[in-house]
Amino acid sequence: MIIPSALFVSCAGNEQKQMNILYIMSDDHSYQTISAYDDEFIETPNIDRIANEGVRFTNSFVANSISGPSRACMLTGKHSHMNGFTDNSCEFDGDQQTFPKLLQKVGYETAIIGKWHLTSAPQGFDYSEILIGQGIYYNPPFIRNGEKIKSHGYATNVITDKAIDWLENKRDKNKPFCLLLHNKAPHRTWMPDTCDLKLFMDTEFRLPETFWDEYEGRKAAAGQEMSIIKDMDLVYDLKLADKENEIHSGRLEANGRRMYNLMDKEQRAAWDKHYDRVIADFKAAKLTGKELAKWKYQQYMRDYLRVITSVDRNVGRVLDYLDETGLAENTLVVYTSDQGFYMGEHGWFDKRFMYEESFRTPLVVRYPGGVKGDIDEMVQNIDYAPTFLELAGVEIPEDIQGESLLPLLQGKKVKDWRKSLYYHYYEFPAEHAVREHYGVRDERYKLMHFCNDLNDWELYDLQNDPSEMHNIYGQEGTEEVTRRLKEELVRLQHQYQDEKALELNKL
Repeated sequence: MIIPSALFVSCAGNEQKQMNILYIMSDDHSYQTISAYDDEFIETPNIDRIANEGVRFTNSFVANSISGPSRACMLTGKHSHMNGFTDNSCEFDGDQQTFPKLLQKVGYETAIIGKWHLTSAPQGFDYSEILIGQGIYYNPPFIRNGEKIKSHGYATNVITDKAIDWLENKRDKNKPFCLLLHNKAPHRTWMPDTCDLKLFMDTEFRLPETFWDEYEGRKAAAGQEMSIIKDMDLVYDLKLADKENEIHSGRLEANGRRMYNLMDKEQRAAWDKHYDRVIADFKAAKLTGKELAKWKYQQYMRDYLRVITSVDRNVGRVLDYLDETGLAENTLVVYTSDQGFYMGEHGWFDKRFMYEESFRTPLVVRYPGGVKGDIDEMVQNIDYAPTFLELAGVEIPEDIQGESLLPLLQGKKVKDWRKSLYYHYYEFPAEHAVREHYGVRDERYKLMHFCNDLNDWELYDLQNDPSEMHNIYGQEGTEEVTRRLKEELVRLQHQYQDEKALELNKL
């Protein structure tokens, strides 16, 4: 049953307003750099505030760790093979069922502001103001309800300004709202706001224990192209676009210099004041080998964390607005990322793999009247759509593959909650050369099958090997675990109707 009104009747028989939904999603924000999860690198007081006033999901994962497909999973509540957007070369079929469309039917006003990255025009939104493609960090153009417009400023600030303006001035305040606030940050190339450039200048970050990983027994890991040591570009990623044009870095260099040129005069002046010194010091040091790799890591971490500082500050702005207007009392607030990210683990940046750092994603939720603390059940981004629908009083369509998190937010113990997760990544051949793979993860073990030119299986005991350094597939003593996980893998593939993977199992 769909409730055709902006009102619903509570269990106690009292008429109550439907709850607003504010869904904040950043791009490539690692759980390692949210202090509610790990305070080694940075303090994020505003994102932590959502967790402290609500819940922190400790076992939150994605279904396909890459931007566009992850967004499609979130919108539809379905795995990639079911929503049709398997990799970033696809075009999202906007005619299909999505949760914003279903919310509109029961009286919600819906909006998306920020990154869209699904190729086709947004559908199911009363208002859209989206970045073009990936978007840029400085002075990004937007498409507002189909019309291209200019903007001035730093992307995270501009997106937040537009979101608050919509909340204050553009929506129908007689309706409940669902606002998707999607940051570009901290997506590559991690360009900080000029006001944050001085942060972390003197901080030396500890190298991850797996930074010098040589990928023994892991063919797919050995074949990737997302290494800080080999693949992180000096100009494009690390901001060494010197005015003397002496630093050259390959195919991405021109893009790095172009991004610099998109700044205005004042922005470039602040940028130069910081990076000219970085460039001069780098040239003087003449680094090679491991010393160069260490320098790259430090520069990467400083810029990434500067960008996170801006994200957190702007989350605080939105939370303050909700408090000041009284909306906080009736608004579900979600903060998450479209997937995890590598902060030097295995020597990497980027995502894509089913390994923990990219498979896991942060998820903190503030639900007025709900429980507080940690939720340890295994959840996935296909669960967001049914959660929002149940919250709004919409019957969840049978073809949605996720499970509503609302009972967990209400403190209920759900019988037969999932004990395993399914994952399928498709994008190969493509940037970073990560092979197509799929797999299953339970509370202790993970089994993956890498395809394309490899046909290779990997098995990990996450209890004894949380860094996933030792592939134990085929080793004596793992026969029973392997059999059980392969059976569970096939069960999930049948449940989620992944026919392609079922065929690949036979290779």
